Amino acid sequence: MDIAHLPRRTFLRGAAGLAVAGAAGLVLPNAARAATAPRIYSCAEWGARPPADALTTLDHPADRILIHHIASANSTDYSLAHAFQVARDDQHDHIDNNGWSDTGQHFTVSRGGYRLEGRHGSLDALRGRTTMIQGAHCPGQNTNAIGIENEGLYTSVEPPETQFASLVVFCAYICRQYGIPVEEIKGHRDFYNTECPGDRLYAKLPQLRTEVARALAG
Repeated sequence: MDIAHLPRRTFLRGAAGLAVAGAAGLVLPNAARAATAPRIYSCAEWGARPPADALTTLDHPADRILIHHIASANSTDYSLAHAFQVARDDQHDHIDNNGWSDTGQHFTVSRGGYRLEGRHGSLDALRGRTTMIQGAHCPGQNTNAIGIENEGLYTSVEPPETQFASLVVFCAYICRQYGIPVEEIKGHRDFYNTECPGDRLYAKLPQLRTEVARALAG
């Protein structure tokens, strides 16, 4: 079964949908815990390089989530191996071409729905709930907002259902961990002169906030 093409209602409801979602790492076997403990692959798991410079741990939690798109090809390879390669390519680009210390964003969601740590230390900080790693994903927001890059280019097409469903679960977890209100799930363009996260993904942010609120209330 191709999980990337399942309608969200089919995907998220019913025993069969939960079984498929669990196999893809979108939810845990206990569906009630989906918003609190999703599967997130660490930098070590996807083979990250060490940071080029020391990263800064901030002694406060995040208060916002910023949604981005990588503006990469809309690949039809939804595999975990491909997700790992996306994370490696992104890190190489940010260190070697941008001159940053590490991947700029804290986390990445692949088109296949896999969630990955981006900047070293972000996952441990998120689990701890009281600190965050300073990012490099949006000027003026790097010391307070968690940046999530979504693989793909969403100027004229919407993200795959699986990717969006995974983003909902991920944002619910981050909001719960840091006490972030759903109203603070924003787009990159809300704070910077950019097309990111693309017109079509940006237009889905109200739906994202609604679905995250529902997940938190469930």
